[in-house]
Amino acid sequence: MLSPPHAGCYAVALAAVALSRPRPLYSSLFQHRSLAFSSRASLRFNLSSGMEHFSTKGSMDKKEGLVEQLKHYGMIKSDKVAEVMQIVDRGLFVPEGSPAYVDSPMPIGYNATISAPHMHATCLELLEEHLQPGMRALDVGSGTGYLTACFAMMVGPQGRTVGVEHIPELVASSINSIKRSAASSLLNEGSLSVHAADGRKGWPELAPYDAIHVGAASPDIPRALLEQLKPGGRMVIPVGNFFQNLKVVDKNDDGSVHVYSEASVRFVPLTSRAAQLQDY
Repeated sequence: MLSPPHAGCYAVALAAVALSRPRPLYSSLFQHRSLAFSSRASLRFNLSSGMEHFSTKGSMDKKEGLVEQLKHYGMIKSDKVAEVMQIVDRGLFVPEGSPAYVDSPMPIGYNATISAPHMHATCLELLEEHLQPGMRALDVGSGTGYLTACFAMMVGPQGRTVGVEHIPELVASSINSIKRSAASSLLNEGSLSVHAADGRKGWPELAPYDAIHVGAASPDIPRALLEQLKPGGRMVIPVGNFFQNLKVVDKNDDGSVHVYSEASVRFVPLTSRAAQLQDY
């Protein structure tokens, strides 16, 4: 989960894309503790591969429009990712009255936010091959439960999806949101669950996982999460302190790991509940 903005301070920052192997290039916007998107701001992306630019003003009032925009500008390439982001209504997972379909992070209380749609799309794209029907997914720092619900829809009723969030109030509200969403039957049937716990320790009861997503930045990759990642599986996790990179961790069949940086980002620390609520 990204950090909440200070009120009245609006800016957009461009995140550099750091790659350790050839792959399609794209830019990723990041959210700093003192930065936030304005719905009236003109958003500008720098597409590194061609140095092309685009801007868009205002907000989109329909989830379909948001998904189409993300597809148009290359943030969504997979039909499956587009489908799940349309099926799982983001509007059910943001505070009432929030502009749900603007490509911006939004405060959800408890010094936390729901990530911007482009960041959700990025993580879903990176994990898609590890979110096939019947697979297992772990969402650490599950927050509102939006991405957890997307994972559950992708792995289906034969798979298993676990959300771990250390703020009990967010766990309760995320379960209520999921109950109103397209993923409700998966929650009722037990293939999707959300738990109040320290995400740094993962959820070993249902390990190993084909896909692990971490929604807060760790100084390094937690050993417990590496141990719970299935051989052949993939983890997406922001790593660093002030300077952070979205790391992609692929675990080989022999247990060794390959790690590369996908993009520069800015997330809150992966820390204790008490530390997160210190100034709340």
